Amino acid sequence: MIYPKIPLAQSIIEICLAQGVTHIVISPGSRNAPLTIGFVNNPKFTCYSVADERSAAFFALGIAQQTKKPVVLVCTSGSALLNYYPAFAEAFYSQIPLVVISADRPSDKIDIGDGQTIRQENVFQNHSLYNANLVEGDSPENDQKITEAINYSTINKGPVHINAPFEEPLYETLNELSIKVTTSAIANATPTVELLIDTEFATIWNSSKKKLVLVGVNDPNTIDTSIVEFLANEPSVVVMTETTSNLHHPSFINNIDTIITPFSPSDFEIFQPEILITFGGMVVSKRIKAALRTHQPKHHWHIDSLRAYNTYGCLTKHFQVNPNDFFNHFIPLLKPIESDYFAHFDAINQLRKQKTATYLSKIPFSDFKVFDKIIQRLPINSHLQIGNSSAIRYAQLIDIHPSIEVFCNRGTSGIDGSTSTAIGAAVANKKETILITGDISFLYDSNGLWNNYIPKNFKIILINNGGGGIFRILPGHDETPVFNTFFETSHCLTAEKLANMYDFDYAIASDEPSLEVGIKNLYSNNNKPFILEVFTPTRENDKVLLQFFKELV
Repeated sequence: MIYPKIPLAQSIIEICLAQGVTHIVISPGSRNAPLTIGFVNNPKFTCYSVADERSAAFFALGIAQQTKKPVVLVCTSGSALLNYYPAFAEAFYSQIPLVVISADRPSDKIDIGDGQTIRQENVFQNHSLYNANLVEGDSPENDQKITEAINYSTINKGPVHINAPFEEPLYETLNELSIKVTTSAIANATPTVELLIDTEFATIWNSSKKKLVLVGVNDPNTIDTSIVEFLANEPSVVVMTETTSNLHHPSFINNIDTIITPFSPSDFEIFQPEILITFGGMVVSKRIKAALRTHQPKHHWHIDSLRAYNTYGCLTKHFQVNPNDFFNHFIPLLKPIESDYFAHFDAINQLRKQKTATYLSKIPFSDFKVFDKIIQRLPINSHLQIGNSSAIRYAQLIDIHPSIEVFCNRGTSGIDGSTSTAIGAAVANKKETILITGDISFLYDSNGLWNNYIPKNFKIILINNGGGGIFRILPGHDETPVFNTFFETSHCLTAEKLANMYDFDYAIASDEPSLEVGIKNLYSNNNKPFILEVFTPTRENDKVLLQFFKELV
């Protein structure tokens, strides 16, 4: 076995191994050579080389998103580290474990004009669960900090930063370890469910006729079937889910904006719940946020083992437990109650579904029509990643088959790393993975294709509407050069040359017949990754969508 000669590098590598961290994403550099040598030469690690640090970080995020285990990122000193920040923030808000290990110059080389140096210590402090600022040499204090950082990332589900100074020479190696590391685990003290749930909350539930359960970002197959059935069959409960909730039942309302957008003031008064129960991560729908902030429930309970955001300005209780543990202890305390809350909104839901189908059958080729077609044709049991901005919002309006796993970077809702994340997820989950993304998001993260690990069955469906289409939907849109240049980012670019450069199969579609052919070819060809680029009419998309909400009434 080959080891780096520098003791600190040995300690980091051995502790990572002892803590069960095996996926290592490395961006090439010189200052991080001791870490690269150690990780790459140990067959117990799976190492990836991704040159662009921003792309590398989102790639690692995608792997961690799927494995639920920390993934290590390794970079050289200087500005390389700062390129991790977008994915680092996403990991923080999406509760995904990442361990950033940055190589640094020794402290006496900082701020003296030496090359490729910045102030690296605590650079992520606003979004880091733990900052381990190490010192040179073999130190028990270093070992403790490294161990604590990895444990914090694992237990608290988020990003941590380990900053490691290395002095030259950087490339010397040994055949045996020169250090012995010590590791320790951090106790995960979680309150028992019985202490958190008492009869007071059951009494509130049993006397309330209107309960709304709203589910944000949620991992597939995590909620017990018995809990789903209970919520689905309780007449005083309406369950609203989103595409990223990965929670399905025929009685659940999964197209929130379709339901509430046409509401009158009296409809909102009927809708206003007495109890709002939320679990899962971020919610996409701006309309449901606005509705619940205006028509607040008397009680808002959020269920999450780690954190609770007061999204609607009325949070009254954070149950710091897993949703399954909560409901399995809570349901036996509950009693049936007469209510027409579910029946009322189920009738609205069925009516909206009919009107949606009628509208989709008559509209011209446009973003909305394209999303309907491509989501209907997604393969059973596939893995879907969705880009941010317009893409995730269109996806909320269309039913997705329950067998399909759906993910999107909703922690910060940025467009900057959707492609890289999707590739990392595809590498980790081994399923046929499809990314549906917009043109601006795709172009922004085009370096995500600069990756040697893209599976052959990875697919990208690229909706090219010539710019940031979401800005045409927002109030205040005006067809001016300022709008087109500084908001919409109008362009005439395509993905064809990028596909050729990165050896992707490529096809285009610009109407329904060519879209049908393109989709068929997309899923029948698994010899190479594939980009299907769909061109839609820039100036018609927003009109089609806005008219949809008018015709729902």
